[in-house]
Amino acid sequence: MALILLVYLVLVFQRAVMLMQTGEAVGVVMGVALLVLPVIAAWAIGRELLFGAQTEKLVRILDAEGNLPVEELPTRTSGRPLRDAADEEFPRYKAEVEAEPESWRAWFRLGLAYDASGDRRRARGALRRAIRLYRTSDR
Repeated sequence: MALILLVYLVLVFQRAVMLMQTGEAVGVVMGVALLVLPVIAAWAIGRELLFGAQTEKLVRILDAEGNLPVEELPTRTSGRPLRDAADEEFPRYKAEVEAEPESWRAWFRLGLAYDASGDRRRARGALRRAIRLYRTSDR
């Protein structure tokens, strides 16, 4: 998908340059607007890809240490854990973060618990916090 979007962004960039080269006010304004959109999209894609790479790195570290949570939660047909079952496990991970607020491992496991509970916004926040703590930790 990122490759398809990259092709799209290149085509939009070409159209933007063509519009600006017309010299007409409307064309220049539309060209500038078309230049801004690909920049914003490229930034967003880059940020998401970097987030994915960083979380994957932390998953590999936790897995190698044997600290990756392995719950046998009941799942839906889609493979996602049932929310009620995931919510029952959540307090354990929240208590771990409260006990060790500077532990990237605790924050990462909390992010996984949020995700299993269906709270994607908090999951991403906890995972971002884990990434920041990992960068500043002695690992």
